[in-house]
Amino acid sequence: MGFILQEIQAQAAQAAGELLDAAGLRPGDIVVVGCSSSEIVGGRIGKASSLEAAQAVFAGVYPLLEERGLFLAAQCCEHLNRALVVEADCAEKYGYDPVSVRPQPKAGGSFAATAWDSFRRPQAVEQIRAHAGLDIGGTLIGMHLRPVAVPVRLRLDHIGQAILLCARTRPKFIGGGRACYEEEKR
Repeated sequence: MGFILQEIQAQAAQAAGELLDAAGLRPGDIVVVGCSSSEIVGGRIGKASSLEAAQAVFAGVYPLLEERGLFLAAQCCEHLNRALVVEADCAEKYGYDPVSVRPQPKAGGSFAATAWDSFRRPQAVEQIRAHAGLDIGGTLIGMHLRPVAVPVRLRLDHIGQAILLCARTRPKFIGGGRACYEEEKR
């Protein structure tokens, strides 16, 4: 299992690095990660939770975000209504109201529980508006992305056995056919 966990960590780091390179994020932006550890290890979402797989993904993603001054939002599973675990500094910066819950591997998910145990000041919130995201295993992170979400294709399409989908966001284009848009925002 050790080799497999190292491979999962390396895949997560590669995916996060490629997404960050494509997304053009600034320090203080938020990256949401939904992670089904069950899907990573070849099980069905919510049925084969693996704390070790979730920890490997966290170890691959979190250092890259910290290095760039970005906030990680770890999406909980549907048992907690897809609430999120963020650093308290993130919740305070964006004005997100805290909720009273502590995720566990079987109620919130292994990835959210790992984030809770790893953050300096973890805080659960009900909703956010993230600037980019990784959806590992079909966890439906779209509800936590800012409009407008733009798919980002990576060289990887799986982490372990879980399908990988990614997105960045951009400002809405408004004004119709005569409007001019900043090229770098497309």
